[in-house]
Amino acid sequence: MPPRPPVSDSPAERIRIKRIYRAARVSDGKRILVDRLWPRGVARDRARLFNWCKEIAPSDALRHWFHNRPERWQEFSARYREELAARDELARKLVGFAQEGVVTLLYASKDEVHNNAVVLRDYLRRQLNPEASEGGRNDSPER
Repeated sequence: MPPRPPVSDSPAERIRIKRIYRAARVSDGKRILVDRLWPRGVARDRARLFNWCKEIAPSDALRHWFHNRPERWQEFSARYREELAARDELARKLVGFAQEGVVTLLYASKDEVHNNAVVLRDYLRRQLNPEASEGGRNDSPER
């Protein structure tokens, strides 16, 4: 078995995102599906989930409104952050997992830049490190 990559000392950096269709890795830590709907073609045993937290996903109304329209990204992000603020207990639970180790938020969207997991990751990172500047974050999909 290959050695595990080092885990960051910063809990905020332990929150990663990944498409659920990519292979599960030991380095993923706790794999948490953050979509409201189960992804097509993924067997439950293949997903290797720690948890399916569909309650943290965007509301059906917001999900349908956005529906992969990048021109609505800024508005979607703002509306989803408002929904997340109302689900503070769930967000705190995910933050707690990141304080223990690596957490990988899984999503099904083909768009690796404009999806709910990106907004959720950034929201959780701000919860862990509120004084961090927006300009210093890494927006790469696999981080």
